[in-house]
Amino acid sequence: MQALCKIEPVVGEVRSLAREFLGLMHRRSLRHFDRWLKRLSCCDAAEMRRFAQSLRADLPAVRAAFKLPWSNGQTEGHVNRLKLLKRQMYGRGNIELLRLRVLKPN
Repeated sequence: MQALCKIEPVVGEVRSLAREFLGLMHRRSLRHFDRWLKRLSCCDAAEMRRFAQSLRADLPAVRAAFKLPWSNGQTEGHVNRLKLLKRQMYGRGNIELLRLRVLKPN
């Protein structure tokens, strides 16, 4: 990673910003998020600037993620499991077979 950062300094900047974002989310630090978002907007990587723009577009929802204790993690886990089952059945089944696999997985 150090060699890559020497070749392309933007990689180090992106890595640092990404790690900081993860820490902010774990600590639920909304106050520091605003400063981080400003730094993100000035990043040399265009992808990170676009990420900042998308966060700003839905800022009330992002702020709510920091403030509120709720998470849709369980729902997303179930959706992911259903999609996996559906992919495994590619072209071989209908809705009844999917229903059987979901309701009686063993």
